[in-house]
Amino acid sequence: MRFLVIFIFLISHAIADDFPKIKNLVLNKEFKAYENITFLDADKKIVNLSDYKENLVLLNFWATWCAPCKEEMPSLDGLKLMPELNNIEIFPINIGKDSLKKSDQFFKDLNIKNLNIYFDNPKTLAKDFGLRGVPTTILFNKEGKEFARVIGSIDFLDKEFIEWIKNYN
Repeated sequence: MRFLVIFIFLISHAIADDFPKIKNLVLNKEFKAYENITFLDADKKIVNLSDYKENLVLLNFWATWCAPCKEEMPSLDGLKLMPELNNIEIFPINIGKDSLKKSDQFFKDLNIKNLNIYFDNPKTLAKDFGLRGVPTTILFNKEGKEFARVIGSIDFLDKEFIEWIKNYN
């Protein structure tokens, strides 16, 4: 019996060590597939998520009035420059119904230089994804399936996050 208890303890710790200890990170037990995920670029042209298969994709939902969004956006901007993540596509999608002018000023105030501004379309991805607040980041693997979410703000330049995300690049 003691051997069984020790074995279960060791196995449970080995499994737990495979999961990153990153606050606000929710891993999907089963990857989720979505059909026809679209949003708008700054010129109001439709961007289709399916065009970015073969890439690691982060959809980051934010708004100009969101203080935690302001806190995390610079690290998201820096993530785009990480050489070990050369196959990453980052789409910061404004769901606050803010104008391009106001969104652009938000990026300028935070010195965001490596990311473009995107907007939720009238179909509202926020509703489709069941977002409960901003910021929320949804991560898609190279097959275009959601494998994790970050609910709330994090430091995207955190070493543990980068080491973990490299497994999906």
